[in-house]
Amino acid sequence: MDFDWPDAIARARAHAPFLARALDRQPDLESLLREGQGEDALAWARAAGDGAPGCEAALRRERLALATALAIGDLAGAFPLARVMAELSDLADRALDDAIREAIGRRVDGAASDGFAALALGKHGAGELNYSSDIDPILLYDPETLPRRARDEPGEAAQRYARDVVQLISANTAEGYVFRVDLRLRPASEVSPLAISFDAALSHYESSALAWERAAYIRARPAAGDRAAGEEFLAAIRPFVWRRSLDFGAIEDIGRLTSRIREQYSGPLEPGPGFNLKQGRGGIREIEFFAQAHQLIHGGRDHGLRERGTRAALDALAAAGHVSAEDAARLGDAYDRLRTIEHRLQMIEDHQTHSLPEGEALDRVARLDGLSGGAALLDELRPLCADVAARYARLLGKDDPAGGTATAGAAAEESLPARLERLGFPDPAALAERIAGWSDGRIRSLRSEAARTSFEALLPRLLDALAEAPDPRRALILWEDLITKASSAINLFRLLDARPALLDQLIGVLTLAPPLAEELARRPDLLDALIDRSALDLPGDVPELAARMARGEAGDDYEAALDRIRIVTGETRFALGVQLIERVHDPLDIAAALSRTAEAALDIAVRTTERDFAVRHGVVPGSELLVLGLGRLGGGALTHASDLDIIYLFTGDHGAESDGERPLGATLYFNRLAQRVSGALSVPTAQGALYEVDTRLRPQGAQGPLAVSLDSFARYQREDAWTWEHMALTRARPLNGSPDARAALESAIADVLLRPREADALRHDVLRMRAEMAANKPPRGPLDAKLLRGGLVDLEFLVHFLQLRDSTHRGGCIVPDLAQAVACLVERGHLPPAMREAEATMTRLLVAARLLAPDLVAPPPAAARALAGACGCDGLDDLLDRLAAARRCVAGAWHAIFDEPLETDR
Repeated sequence: MDFDWPDAIARARAHAPFLARALDRQPDLESLLREGQGEDALAWARAAGDGAPGCEAALRRERLALATALAIGDLAGAFPLARVMAELSDLADRALDDAIREAIGRRVDGAASDGFAALALGKHGAGELNYSSDIDPILLYDPETLPRRARDEPGEAAQRYARDVVQLISANTAEGYVFRVDLRLRPASEVSPLAISFDAALSHYESSALAWERAAYIRARPAAGDRAAGEEFLAAIRPFVWRRSLDFGAIEDIGRLTSRIREQYSGPLEPGPGFNLKQGRGGIREIEFFAQAHQLIHGGRDHGLRERGTRAALDALAAAGHVSAEDAARLGDAYDRLRTIEHRLQMIEDHQTHSLPEGEALDRVARLDGLSGGAALLDELRPLCADVAARYARLLGKDDPAGGTATAGAAAEESLPARLERLGFPDPAALAERIAGWSDGRIRSLRSEAARTSFEALLPRLLDALAEAPDPRRALILWEDLITKASSAINLFRLLDARPALLDQLIGVLTLAPPLAEELARRPDLLDALIDRSALDLPGDVPELAARMARGEAGDDYEAALDRIRIVTGETRFALGVQLIERVHDPLDIAAALSRTAEAALDIAVRTTERDFAVRHGVVPGSELLVLGLGRLGGGALTHASDLDIIYLFTGDHGAESDGERPLGATLYFNRLAQRVSGALSVPTAQGALYEVDTRLRPQGAQGPLAVSLDSFARYQREDAWTWEHMALTRARPLNGSPDARAALESAIADVLLRPREADALRHDVLRMRAEMAANKPPRGPLDAKLLRGGLVDLEFLVHFLQLRDSTHRGGCIVPDLAQAVACLVERGHLPPAMREAEATMTRLLVAARLLAPDLVAPPPAAARALAGACGCDGLDDLLDRLAAARRCVAGAWHAIFDEPLETDR
């Protein structure tokens, strides 16, 4: 692309006095720019300080040259905004680094900058410095390693170095200045010294830091001096910035910060003379804080959001579904344009200004940008800023409840017994006494004053919500159970106060789904999963879920990695449970999502355990662990109560040996590794347990080794396996491993399943196994869609019989997914068409009942309505009628295929 460098120089000379003077002082640089040699001009600028009489002069000459080259390249269109900001930020890094080295070297000849670090915050930290920007570093030192003279105290030496650094960079000399330096972002800046020890800063951030400091550290990075020490410090305070379980009190702080941006601005509300591009409504700061607020809320659990740059953060938020793609694109484009105009303002006289001038001065800014005049610039900026302002306004709490203070005030005028009576609670006097007792110190989560204050603010709205429950008294007692079991509840109270819609969801969980209520009582932080905009969306595919589970902190140990799997899995399963009871998605889709979640957890558990195991034992060359899923996991349709039915296998020579410092034979190696994987999934950690792992379907059952070689598995299935084991294989699916290993396993399974079978012997085995199962595992209740005769077990036996009987000469329909297998058998005429709907009806009931009727008898009326609604029925009677029809369909097919009646009485 051709760029008009002479025109850029002409505009600079005509409309930017600072640039005109700078070009006059640097004729060689102007020649390079006029000839369009942009990269050579930048190289010339970076070397402009060579041979200067000292550090001060060298830095200033480099800064002037670079400011000139970047400005002309920017005006010519050769250097995009991101390049200009990055070059300016790099200059700030070099200037700080040179100044630190110079300051220390003046006292300790030849000393390095060990023990003294500069952290870049704000636009500097993000690599987004503007043309005439302050820099806002935080200067930190380590008293143990800081170079100093023998008689100097570490603190005194650090302050001397800090003063010298500021002077070297910001003093306005005959050569100009480099950057203005603002140290007010340091901890407790009103009372603290210019440089702060690492320990003192860490103590501040762990104990008394404010929400704006969290926002500031989103963009922090080590910029100069002892960068390694700076990295260690940022790693130490990472939990302060990015909280794994969000402190919902921070939501209130974020709301206040976002509102304060507008409250503190007193200029024109739309672009015109005096409008501030940075602080004005719809300006740069609103875009930056739009991104940062979402990052603070969601970045603790989603590491992909921890971007320093504004556009990168917006793109990451959109990719994760936390903001819309349109918001991200429109705000990102607006940010680029506003920053470009900001640069034009500052190029004119190298002043740190953000406000639009008036009259001829505004025309000068516009013409420097290539526009016809100030009117054209304002015509562009007004709709742009209005659009930003509208999108930012949605962040300011439009979803927050209105009139919360008035509600609390009205409640204060009404006694608690009277309020409970008005709301329809039974025995209001006794319940009021019970509620009052919550704050007497017996409940640990309500012992602090802050917790009691937050609870009292929530109580009026809580009672209103509980009163709408099917059984208000039972709902209140379940709430009591939740706060009694929680170690801390203040964040829960603040969350529910900030998000009233969540309160309704919580009441639904407590009153309709006992398994979810029990899990929530153990882990109140599961409500974190519901704060995202995507909380009621189905989770993504297995790789996407696995990426979330694997996204831990750098340096996490094995236990922390397992906790991360549990956090993501628990939150996903809980959110899916809420989606089910609120009828957001079909239970069939919930079942598939639960299966994807389990597959992802298994995948990361295997990979994490393999890495940890290999540290001591190495790997077995040419071998790998395979996990075969069976049952509902193999079929890709789990419930909230499902175990994981798996078989561990390994490839390669079972006589091989691992190559670690403590080598093991292959069989022992993979058996121990498999045991570790099972433990990773089932043993409780600080975040609880994940799944029950059932490996009894492995060769020789509980008496056989936990992991066997693929060759041994294939031989066992060919020569020794029982019919029921081959039936189980019809739902088998490899869940991990290399493509070649999976293909070998699938080939071994197909070799077994596709061999001819004698139909009468197969029928005898199937009927005998089903009779034994019916005698030993009777149905638990009228909603037991699995074990009732004519239920899912009978359907599965029918399907497996047909799959094995007809595997060779009629295509077999051998697919792990039961619904797909039924559809295939219907198409081939083996099952009646109604069987598709019968299978779907019973599977929906199986999935929904695990939460809404876990004992499989008719639940309370509200839960019964929720159960029927989830299954697409008008009520419990309609659901029971459809279940009966499905069972009759299965019984009819059973009789037709096996020539044996099947009783399905309700």
